[in-house]
Amino acid sequence: MRRGCVLALAAFVAAVVANAGPAAADRLVISISRHQVLVSSSFTGTSIVLFGTIEPDSPTARRRADTYDLVVTVTGPRQSVVTRRKERLLGIWANTTSRLFVNAPSYLAVAANRAFDAVANPDIRRQLQVGLDYVVLPQQIGSDIADVVRDDPLRANFIRLKREHGLYRERTNGVTFLTPTVFRSEITLPAIAPVGNYDADVKLFANGAMIARTNSAFEVVKVGFEQFVASAAHEHGLLYGLATVLMALFTGWFASVVFRRD
Repeated sequence: MRRGCVLALAAFVAAVVANAGPAAADRLVISISRHQVLVSSSFTGTSIVLFGTIEPDSPTARRRADTYDLVVTVTGPRQSVVTRRKERLLGIWANTTSRLFVNAPSYLAVAANRAFDAVANPDIRRQLQVGLDYVVLPQQIGSDIADVVRDDPLRANFIRLKREHGLYRERTNGVTFLTPTVFRSEITLPAIAPVGNYDADVKLFANGAMIARTNSAFEVVKVGFEQFVASAAHEHGLLYGLATVLMALFTGWFASVVFRRD
């Protein structure tokens, strides 16, 4: 009897192993219209188009098109920023509180094909940082660095100011399905878009769960005279400072000559 139990157990294990082969899963393939944005003195903002397709591992693995949801998150260079809150004291407006946001995204855009609460439940959105409400914004609070609750006044004002300048965006109709498996999303960059590397993260959801994920990247760079000045200031700080002082002195002298009254 013992031998029979061993043989039955071995057969069960073999069946589990045989059925535990690679499961059919959907894959994401994406492409960006351009991987470099050139910023000159006449730059007023631009848009980049992200295209993608959903590819099943086998024809029988194809899902119904209406079960797919997509979330595209574009993150710009990170920087530390101090946010201050003003209040009226003794008849004047004064800074009363401040907070340092540590390595916060200088640019952040989140787009989906429908409302975020229809894509996934709050726990999954919080875990995957889907939407501006759930993005992690580390802040210096005393000796600790951590994020705070979503309705914290300084956190809410930080996001509000970023949105007013076009640097933080959130669109629930920002992803469009061109066919049941082909999609596009437009990434809008304002005139004040920071220079640096941008990451585009694409998440594919089905029935409230993430089933695939991929990413791409592009770069915003300065060109022309602006790039020359920026490079000179960064690489030759002393010479740049002396040249600036001399230029200011020459401008003042030239103005005194031109507008001198005899």
